[in-house]
Amino acid sequence: MNREELELNVLTSISRILGTTFELEEIYDGVMDVLAEQMELNFGTILSLREGSDTLKVVAAYQLANPELELNGLKIGEGVAGRVVQTGEPRVIADLGKEAGYVETIGTRSRRSLSGRALICVPIISSAKVVGALSVEREEPNSTAIANDIRLLQIISSMLAQAQRISRMVLLDKEELIVENFYLREELKSNYKFDNIIGVSKGMQEVFETAALVAKTRSSVLVRGETGTGKELVARAIHYNSARANQPFISVNCAALSEHLLESELFGHMKGAFTGAYADKKGRFEVANNGSLFLDEVGDMSPRLQVKLLRALQEQEFERVGDTKTIKVDVRVIAATNKNLEEAMEDGSFREDLYFRLNVVPIHLPPIRERNQDIPLLIEFFLEKYNRENIKNVNQISKEVLEILMDYPWPGNVRELENCVERAVVMARGNQFPYSALPINLRGTKPKIGTEGVELSIDAAVKQAFLEERRAAEGDPTGLYNQLIGKAEKALIQEVLRDSDYVQTLAAKRLGISRNTLHKKLLDHQIPLRFVSSE
Repeated sequence: MNREELELNVLTSISRILGTTFELEEIYDGVMDVLAEQMELNFGTILSLREGSDTLKVVAAYQLANPELELNGLKIGEGVAGRVVQTGEPRVIADLGKEAGYVETIGTRSRRSLSGRALICVPIISSAKVVGALSVEREEPNSTAIANDIRLLQIISSMLAQAQRISRMVLLDKEELIVENFYLREELKSNYKFDNIIGVSKGMQEVFETAALVAKTRSSVLVRGETGTGKELVARAIHYNSARANQPFISVNCAALSEHLLESELFGHMKGAFTGAYADKKGRFEVANNGSLFLDEVGDMSPRLQVKLLRALQEQEFERVGDTKTIKVDVRVIAATNKNLEEAMEDGSFREDLYFRLNVVPIHLPPIRERNQDIPLLIEFFLEKYNRENIKNVNQISKEVLEILMDYPWPGNVRELENCVERAVVMARGNQFPYSALPINLRGTKPKIGTEGVELSIDAAVKQAFLEERRAAEGDPTGLYNQLIGKAEKALIQEVLRDSDYVQTLAAKRLGISRNTLHKKLLDHQIPLRFVSSE
């Protein structure tokens, strides 16, 4: 092999190593193996300067004859490599047998055994700083061969320096991603607290109570309700309030995929298992290991897949499509459906044993038409959300428009209401919810212009209550006290709402109560959202 072929082979092999990994240990070991094999080394080391110190440590070596060097490293200025790092210039010892001051590789070997061998050491320089050294010991026939080796090793040292920079960047990115992932998870936990799910109606309070209890367990949950009621929102809240909150929450819509695609999506497949399976693929069960798997529209799953799902639930194990190896997982399954599974069991389209396995803890989400009193709070929540997204300030709604929104049955439930509010924010020219933005099926005839009532101050409310109730409560001092407290509380809430520009989240914070508690008090005292004239 001539010199050009040798250099090409060495550089090609090292390039392949750099292209397959960002791990410095693997790169150092791989480069040393290439040099040892293709350049027929007697000895070789890669030393790296420890960050914040003056010590060089051995990060890769071939035939290291001095164990002290690997254990303690070198100080800058010590030995050949130490002086190379200190000066930033290559150093060559053409005949080690004649070098009295050479210490780091001799070890117990005699100088006679080193006669005719050369040591070449080049610095590893990154961003104009010396960060290490690359040393090789080999038989060198003449000065031309030594010069060629110096040139080749300098190219390799540049490749190592670049690998260090890239590895450091990757490490920093990983650290940033870890930190970002931590804060995102904390934000998700905050976003999916049960207090953040909108609803003060009796039906929703039952949902919160059941979900909060089941979140602390490992049991399967079946969330039932019409389309658009927020089944996935409840599933996420259960996950992020459980012991699995720091593990994956994986979602899959069983109605959106064909039978074979859904099987592959849930359980994964092996390369060549079917046409288009060009590589091995993990399934959602595998990805969700130690976390939660949300199966939306589980009632649409085929009978064949129901059998495989049942086994995965019972045994916590499965096989990828096209594989015989059993994979064990620990996954909590939360399923959801808008279908009547009892009827599906009767007609044979849904397995009874799977139904009972999924339906350990059932949660029923009521449609909006059954929780009319939650609509004002939902409107306020979506106004805040889409005001932020669209840099708007739509914070007023007329009594007549609110009545229209509360009287409508909302067949699309929360999702349909959210779309309506988003449209209103986008279409609004000022700070009032525009009647013209209502869908045609909600408008009917244009409502009459309403007026906003004049509210009493706290002092005035207390005085008025005292005068009105004194006679009625003459024989019942407790009744007078309760009336006064109620009037004062109502007036206080109204004043805080006005000071908060009718943003209920802010008002609740200032009052020191949750938004749901505030909404209950608004209902108790019959305080509506801010009612102003229609346009």
